[in-house]
Amino acid sequence: MAYKTLTYSKQASFLAPEQENIGVITLNRSDALNALNLELLAELDSLLEEIRKDEKIRVVVITGAGRAFSVGADLREAEKLDEANVGKFIQTGQKLFDKIENFDKPVVASINGFTLGGGLELALACDMRIASEDARLGNPEVAVGLIPAWGGNVRLVKVIGKGRASEMILTGGQISAKEAERIGLVNKVVPADELNTTVMWTAGTLATKAPIAVREAKKILAKAVEISMEDGNKMMKEACLVCYKTEDLKEGVKAIFEKRSPQFKGK
Repeated sequence: MAYKTLTYSKQASFLAPEQENIGVITLNRSDALNALNLELLAELDSLLEEIRKDEKIRVVVITGAGRAFSVGADLREAEKLDEANVGKFIQTGQKLFDKIENFDKPVVASINGFTLGGGLELALACDMRIASEDARLGNPEVAVGLIPAWGGNVRLVKVIGKGRASEMILTGGQISAKEAERIGLVNKVVPADELNTTVMWTAGTLATKAPIAVREAKKILAKAVEISMEDGNKMMKEACLVCYKTEDLKEGVKAIFEKRSPQFKGK
């Protein structure tokens, strides 16, 4: 399927060069610093459904073309909407980012350049975030009379804690990639010319793991901050029972004793 605001490619990892098991999504509105408009949100939603059905894809990478990951919601489009349609615009972003957080395959944000507002909210919905040294991150919404409404007001607290999240959101300031790494907002920071290699190595590592086990672990991780230990134990037990029935578990154990890398099939 052709997309106007995105590009999509299937790539092989360094660990398995014969398998194109990484789906790379690039936000492709570089002339607008990859601002998120309704068309892009709809196309991203559609592409994720396409990827969900593709059993060969084990990991998803999201990045941005040009000088930015994304500067957030397209304010030129949003200011033309009436109250009812603004509400729909907000709900569209919320549902999409919820889908990314709960996606059954790992999603890695490759953060380059400006990552602001809804762009940061998109990155927060991903499982891991790797940034280039020149990245700038922030939630500047209050500076224009808005709040982070696509999940950022909640997800940012879960990731870096209320105090630091309050500082970022209420001041509307930006922070460097190094500061983002220090406070746990991103997993790793690398030189700009090493970003793609590092992200693809990370994605390739994730792609070698048992897909069903990864999916079950993701379900629990998404709720880990909210649930009690008792509820967590129940979820972990149920997840282990699902994994116990899989061919992948048998393959994983067999590979250990045969001293080789396992070949998981997601079954």
